[in-house]
Amino acid sequence: MVVSQTAAAVLGASPLVLSTNNATNLGRKSTMHRLMQGVNKCGQGTRKVTAMVASGPRPPTLGSGSNGGDEPLKINIGEGMMGGGFTNVDPESRRIVPDANGRTKIKIVYVVLESQYQSSLSAAVNRINDQRGNICIEIVGYLLEELRDAENFENFKEDVASANIFIGSLIFIEELADKIVEAVGPARETLDACLVFPSMPAVMKLNKLGSFSMSQLGQSKSVIGDFIKSARQNNDNFEEGLLKLVRTLPKVLKYLPSDKAQDARNFVNALQYWVGGNADNLENLILSTVQSYVPEFKDTDFSTSDPELFPDIGIWHPTAPTFYEDLKEYLNWYDTRTDLDLPKDAPVIGLVLQRSHLVTGDEGHYAGVVSELEARGAKVVPVFAGALDFSAPVKKFFYDPMGTGRSYVDTVVSLTGFALVGGPARQDAPKAVEALKELDVPYLCSLPLVFQTTEEWLDSQLGVHPVQVALQVALPELDGAIEPIVFAGRDSATGKSHSLPDRIDSLCSRAIKWARLTKKKNQDKKLAITVFSFPPDKGNVGTAAYLNVFGSIFKVLQDLKKDGYNVGELPGTERELIESILNAEEQKFNSNDLNVAYKMSVDEYQRLCPYAEALEENWGQPPGQLNTNGQELLVYGKQFGNVFIGVQPTFGYEGDPMRLLFSKSASPHHGFAAYYTFLESIFEADAVLHFGTHGSLEFMPGKQVGMSGVCYPDSLIGSIPNLYYYAANNPSEATIAKRRSYANTISYLTPPAENAGLYKGLKELKELISSYQSMRDSGRSDAICATIIETARQCNLDKDVKLPEDDTKELDMEEKDLIVGNVYRKLMEIESRLLPCGLHVVGCAPTAEEAVATLVNIAELDRPDQKPEPIKSLPSILATAIGRDIEDIYSGNNKGILEDVDTLQRITEASRECVSEFVKDRTGMDGRIGTNYLANIMKMFGLIAEPYVRALQGTEFAKADRVEIVRLFKYIEFCLEQVVKDNEIGALKEALDGKYVEPGPGGDPIRNPGVLPTGKNIHALDPQSIPTAAAIKNAKVVVDRLLERQAMDNDGKYPESIAVVLWGTDNIKTYGESLAQVMMMVGVKPVPDALGRVNKLEVIPLEELGRPRVDVVVNCSGVFRDLFVNQMSLMDRAIKLAAEQDEPLEMNFVRKHAMEVAEKEGVTLRDGATRVFSNASGSYSSNVNLAVENSSWSDESQLQEMYLNRKSFAFNSDRPGAGGEESREMFTSAMKTVDVTFQNLDSSEISLTDVSHYFDSDPTKLVQGLRDDGKAPSAFIADTTTANAQVRSLSETVRLDARTKLLNPKWYEGMLGSGYEGVREIQKRLTNTVGWSATSGMVDNWVYDEANSTFIEDEEMAQRLLETNPNSFRKLVATFLEANGRGYWDASEDQLERLRQLYTDVEDKIEGVE
Repeated sequence: MVVSQTAAAVLGASPLVLSTNNATNLGRKSTMHRLMQGVNKCGQGTRKVTAMVASGPRPPTLGSGSNGGDEPLKINIGEGMMGGGFTNVDPESRRIVPDANGRTKIKIVYVVLESQYQSSLSAAVNRINDQRGNICIEIVGYLLEELRDAENFENFKEDVASANIFIGSLIFIEELADKIVEAVGPARETLDACLVFPSMPAVMKLNKLGSFSMSQLGQSKSVIGDFIKSARQNNDNFEEGLLKLVRTLPKVLKYLPSDKAQDARNFVNALQYWVGGNADNLENLILSTVQSYVPEFKDTDFSTSDPELFPDIGIWHPTAPTFYEDLKEYLNWYDTRTDLDLPKDAPVIGLVLQRSHLVTGDEGHYAGVVSELEARGAKVVPVFAGALDFSAPVKKFFYDPMGTGRSYVDTVVSLTGFALVGGPARQDAPKAVEALKELDVPYLCSLPLVFQTTEEWLDSQLGVHPVQVALQVALPELDGAIEPIVFAGRDSATGKSHSLPDRIDSLCSRAIKWARLTKKKNQDKKLAITVFSFPPDKGNVGTAAYLNVFGSIFKVLQDLKKDGYNVGELPGTERELIESILNAEEQKFNSNDLNVAYKMSVDEYQRLCPYAEALEENWGQPPGQLNTNGQELLVYGKQFGNVFIGVQPTFGYEGDPMRLLFSKSASPHHGFAAYYTFLESIFEADAVLHFGTHGSLEFMPGKQVGMSGVCYPDSLIGSIPNLYYYAANNPSEATIAKRRSYANTISYLTPPAENAGLYKGLKELKELISSYQSMRDSGRSDAICATIIETARQCNLDKDVKLPEDDTKELDMEEKDLIVGNVYRKLMEIESRLLPCGLHVVGCAPTAEEAVATLVNIAELDRPDQKPEPIKSLPSILATAIGRDIEDIYSGNNKGILEDVDTLQRITEASRECVSEFVKDRTGMDGRIGTNYLANIMKMFGLIAEPYVRALQGTEFAKADRVEIVRLFKYIEFCLEQVVKDNEIGALKEALDGKYVEPGPGGDPIRNPGVLPTGKNIHALDPQSIPTAAAIKNAKVVVDRLLERQAMDNDGKYPESIAVVLWGTDNIKTYGESLAQVMMMVGVKPVPDALGRVNKLEVIPLEELGRPRVDVVVNCSGVFRDLFVNQMSLMDRAIKLAAEQDEPLEMNFVRKHAMEVAEKEGVTLRDGATRVFSNASGSYSSNVNLAVENSSWSDESQLQEMYLNRKSFAFNSDRPGAGGEESREMFTSAMKTVDVTFQNLDSSEISLTDVSHYFDSDPTKLVQGLRDDGKAPSAFIADTTTANAQVRSLSETVRLDARTKLLNPKWYEGMLGSGYEGVREIQKRLTNTVGWSATSGMVDNWVYDEANSTFIEDEEMAQRLLETNPNSFRKLVATFLEANGRGYWDASEDQLERLRQLYTDVEDKIEGVE
């Protein structure tokens, strides 16, 4: 198709530069000539374009009928295993069968990862068949993923069995590599030749060319043998290593016998033909292999040419006459072009390309990006690499050619989809980060569709194929890549890539916006700061996890002002800043209205918002009911110079119980769309900064990964660079923001942690226990023990510790010790629990003293994998010093043995003292890490010892191993430096300057101090790396403790089925512990493949397991589903594998229940073992949390119906491409057998009442309602926040949470220190407590009584809350009344009367009634 640039623009598509001609008509010209032909000479008026494929019309939106119009989207995914796979392309489309006409027919079968070779291989074969008189070629090709389909695999085996030649390349997925070995291995002897290029070692060993073979290489001394052996140990850059090997082979071939040397040379040539990739090279590959190894052509000479070689790295341009290997030469050509007229300060975009696409003639999608960038006024430098180390061309071609050392490009966009260094096996992130840090410009990584056709991607709710997400989204994120936009599709007939013009339009506009940040002066840059209000209430404006939002914004604005940003007339204080945004002009603080920054007419909205009409089916005609005055759409916020601080509108569903009940997804309302339309088109923001964890944008409907033009996160963010402050401990949701709203996430620290301590009666109890220990052998022990028991009852500890009803005089010493020991253990559990105090202010690092509690907890963990040497924990070192093993002490402590409880407490106190002394030595005069000159001088003269020596002198631990303790404290010193470092505002300014923000892992800084310092671009982890060996070991401990406890409570009977909730962040922090727990329950062990990726399974024999296989029902959060779809497949495979074990049903509950379901539902055993569930694709949470937070529910059955409606979408590893399939009946059947509900707590920072997610996913009462016997299941929580993992009942954990946070003066005073936001945090904890009452019924009445006493009956406290944040205080009062009204709190009439009066008072204050 040929159109003019004008016509292309009218069609709404990019004027793409180069057509990819049909490979069969290309003739015998060189690839370089072909690549450059078809581009008209400059000035001739037209350019050729590739097929224009838009990313689809917007699907019908949800209706607003009685059921929300929200039927789950059903797509036709075909039949059988392939129907549920990821691609429906028929391998027959790659089959060419010629008419022999008396010629000898040779059959070739090939398997490749990607499809770019299809076109050039077909061209080579067609040319042979058209031009050769004595030979013809039959060829058929399979994409690796297609072999998952049973029918395809059988066809593949048949093809290989009848083939002459097999070719394979880039086979790095172990379960599919195993299939290739299974199919090709038996046929290898009968194959004339077998050529395998970079792949898993087992597949590489299939190579066969005459006497040349890799199958014995592990046993022989040879260059290739050494390479294969090293490949087993170090797979970071397999392909690069192989290509280096090929370059060195000729030097060693002369030492081999001539026949063997020739075969080895032929292999080298074959690889060079293959990586050369064009039709000429592939024709020569086929003919040279045939004439050398097919007996019928042994003496034939086909006059083949040597491989046509191309530069390993270089610069390509679709209109250039050649590849360039020097930037100056390229620019000399570029600057003489007459078809471009770019200004001198035009942004320069560096593109990174795969050479294989260029040499195989599959470069049309690259040409489309180049053309669109140039049409938008950018200069383009497209570089390529032949292997998969793209850092080499980045270093060579992206710097100023004049030698200044500065970057020549303003933004880099990788179009390969791969990590910058490495390939499908694994990447070398440190090398990539080093290269990108040095270059210091934004790094975007876009991707072409690899395993799907364009149509399949458009139809898919999942979006990009999960294997591609793992390889081409997750791995580049470790390099610091942002914005995984799908820019190219794949044609189902030819396998060629083609441009997706609307996606290229989005990619190019965003890349140029990032580049312009470098060019623009600070004073001219416009920044839109967006804050959140959730649930929607004036008292909740500025919601963010652990963050003092307005205090942080105030600090950021002051900092930006120093750097020359125009922040206008900044308010003098943080309080004034809050009031200017919260209150309409000329109104009092108690105004109900937020400040209106802009009123948008409906006409303006419809003209500026291209997707406004698509919202009407769900929300009616604009302006709608939300963020409007009835005539106009309102944008809330306030502008300060070139900085706009706006309030993101809410979802809009919160107050509508019917919509919450029936919606599988939501969509933005007109007010939400108007807000982002204002930012982009009216305020014209250069960047938006979403402030804190988290808003709604990234959770809007659309594909999970790889947005199309009709996915709402993509539509809403438009072309604005998105910066996002995100809590460092929440990498999973940060990753959703990165992938779905293109955020450059910048981590912020959670508040400094402190030990919860003891207060009121709990403090008195500890003193009594101390008295008991000192007077244990005196006559007073009975009296003290009785007082301990009575005080414990007053503190409501009788629910956690079994206390005797009778007189203690009847108890012997051992029984008294056990009672006191258990009370002491519970006290220490409360006292030592870490809790974040107050809220963090961005850019304020903790003082050295504030870091102590965090460092004590870091020191508490063994680090066996630490390099260069393992590190022992401080408790372990101290226990050894007194001749004990720390695990024995933990075990005794858990049983309440008084001596062990006390020993553990002494070890804990000594640990704190060691760390405190250590920190003091490194604290400067300002209280921050610096030089303590006095301590240094005293140590120099030997007046004082090292701090940890001082701390232990004269104690029972004085003989602690000095070598071990020095090694540990070197590590602690490093951690201390990281804790108090700070680049949170620095990273923001780097991003606003158009620079690279260094990546770093998110997670728990105690488990992984690599999370620190904050101010990094958060990434998760390589999803294929979990669960780790350590996670599996820890998981076994927790599962054993859970099952032991349940058996102990049930007369030795094990539970038959456990309902488990999996969270994304938890599995990132723990490297897959809860994922491994599921597999341990069913008795299947995950194991790594040859490249260290966890994708294989081994059944644990019943004899080794020592118990029955326990069935599971797994509910994955929407975030877990998005991040770990491959692990969901692994889990489902594990459960099905357990079900298939032919074992006694009383020893295999998985099989027992699967057989029952299979018989009842008339399905296969495998389908009967469906146990892995989540939300529908693109949907998150059960909405129970929204209903509770907004009090918009009538009864518990409504909440349970929400859960069933939204969480019953099954994942099936036999149909992975189907995503979540609605399977309510299967979900209900599985839940009916559940005996135990189970969740994990893995971090001290987030506990059960800190966030609503935990109760939102709790199915305890739901299970009770579904079970035929109506029995409530046991509910347990695993707490792995310390080295001594605990399994507690849910009610125990709720009590622990209440004691350490909501009722703890240290916690609530810390929160109130943050003012306005602090009141909201207190109110939120109470609301979440009510949530637990609603879903589990596990909250004791005394918790509400004590909370009421603390915040309501204390008049001074009530007044403080009222004055500080009246809206949040009103919600607090209303929540107490609601808890009573719903039957969760049995309150006295006096308590209720006080609450009603307070509610009236706070209403009057808000309304302005004096």
